Amino acid sequence: MAVGGVLGSLGRWGVGLALPHRVGDFPWATFVVNVTGALAMGLLVAFLVDRPGVHRLARPFVGVGVLGGWTTFSALAVDAVQLGAAHHVQLAVLYVAATFLVGTLAVAGGMLVGRRVWPGP
Repeated sequence: MAVGGVLGSLGRWGVGLALPHRVGDFPWATFVVNVTGALAMGLLVAFLVDRPGVHRLARPFVGVGVLGGWTTFSALAVDAVQLGAAHHVQLAVLYVAATFLVGTLAVAGGMLVGRRVWPGP
């Protein structure tokens, strides 16, 4: 799991470099990693649940390690607080709501697509 966490964290760091933002701007990097992580989790669940022959450590390696390192609730919280402190309260509320709404839809979409691509046993 630790190697997965390193991989996910390095990927998130790379997205942060590619999509930097100043306090008061929409934090696209954190939004992108959290939503894509939610999509990947939906795909992972669709692929691994009730699938015979999958190694028992695949789920924790990818789900906890890679996706745990990739996604970041703490950065979402810091970004929201910083937006509020910079007097961008409406943007902070939009950011948090959009992350949870789009993230939830991404998980559902990932599961739907995954179940069609990888039908269960």
